[in-house]
Amino acid sequence: MQEAIDLKGRPYSHLAFIWTLLAGTFTMSISQSSLSTAYPTLMHYFNIPASTVQWLTTGFMLVMVVMMPVSPWLLNNIRFPVLFISVLALFDVGTFIIYLATSFPLMMLGRVMEAMAVGIMFPSYQTVMLRITPEAQRGSVMGFAGLVMGSALAVGPIISGIVLKYTTWQGLFVVFMLIITIVFVISLKTIKDVMPQHKAHLDYWSVLSSLGFIGILYVVNQIGKAAVNWGAMGGLLVISLLAIVFFVWRQFQVDTPLLDLRVLKTFNFDLAVLLTGTSYIALIVVTIVFPLYYQEVLGLSPFASGMALVPGAVVLSLLNPLTGKLADKIGFKGTMLTGMSMIVVGWLWLTVVSGKQSLVAMILIAALIEGGNAFVMMPAVTLGANSLPDQLISHGTAVITTVRQILGSTGVAVATLILAAVTASHVKIESAAIANLAGYRAVFATFLAVAVVGWIFAALLRDPRKTKA
Repeated sequence: MQEAIDLKGRPYSHLAFIWTLLAGTFTMSISQSSLSTAYPTLMHYFNIPASTVQWLTTGFMLVMVVMMPVSPWLLNNIRFPVLFISVLALFDVGTFIIYLATSFPLMMLGRVMEAMAVGIMFPSYQTVMLRITPEAQRGSVMGFAGLVMGSALAVGPIISGIVLKYTTWQGLFVVFMLIITIVFVISLKTIKDVMPQHKAHLDYWSVLSSLGFIGILYVVNQIGKAAVNWGAMGGLLVISLLAIVFFVWRQFQVDTPLLDLRVLKTFNFDLAVLLTGTSYIALIVVTIVFPLYYQEVLGLSPFASGMALVPGAVVLSLLNPLTGKLADKIGFKGTMLTGMSMIVVGWLWLTVVSGKQSLVAMILIAALIEGGNAFVMMPAVTLGANSLPDQLISHGTAVITTVRQILGSTGVAVATLILAAVTASHVKIESAAIANLAGYRAVFATFLAVAVVGWIFAALLRDPRKTKA
């Protein structure tokens, strides 16, 4: 095992540290993505409609996004072993509350606690891995992280499907509790103090104004839903946007900002943020829209449509470590141009080829788009970090994860709106099947345009190796 030195000069196992870090993050990622499988069961158990049970995902996402900008302050003010163990404990307690829940509000409380833990963990694990890895090896290490995190997409629906088949919905959370408790115990030995502290007062005005992110995401998630009070939503959107404008202004006025937005003054970092956003939009739209296509156009069952996503997720997982090494060898620009080209070709195929696609063709296209994501997502995070001084890496990863989540949610909302609007306009003059296909083609054409913009971002990248030379 590779030996490394912590801040106190004591050796520790670099490999054991990374494995423990990824094990905790991996489990949290599965808990985030696998719950939708249990929705029908939960609706029956708590006697609630689909619009209510959806809050287990929507509410989770809103809380997670507002915690992300706080993660740099936490990393700078709390020793990392204490922070990591506290986050695991928060997630574990939240999961235990869900397990015991006799009402939906109690389950929602546990879900909020889980979301707080995930919102802190997702930017933090990337920051720590980047900080403890030499710049020349960051592509490979983050590629390995991508393998672990990408595989959560593949095993999430499988684990939840198996558990729900043989036990109750509570069994799913027992699995998460057991794994996180084991990781908690192991982390007492393996997680060391590796992050330098830069203690500062917490700027409460920044925290308060960051709630604008919740408002924006909430409004975005109402797009395409029936019976929405758009007068109230418009007011909420205006207030939320003003809060974010104040948040941005505030970060440049205080001595120790909650989220140091000076990172946005670096050209390559800005492109890295936009590239992670455009590639994540492609990934999240595939995972949401393709199952709908499988069910509505191809007539598959919900379970079969979920399993049809697994090959693409496996391709994403397997390519991640290879693309990390490729970025270290040939550079980030070539790697990300390759990935964006794959994503463009995938959407182009769906847009140009008319008529109903076969299941095999859809699975291959999903694999192509998700494989392209592997060439962009983690390499862009790594490039963004390499473009910044070490003390700003935590702020950079927080910016990337926050923007990525907002853009991904917006992408899904736009896809849903276009699908509904175009289908409704065509159904007046054509059959329901043809109208449905027209709706999906409009969605595919929209995200082809987004992918082309992403390809242009990749083409604009400056090779950091040439810049340093």
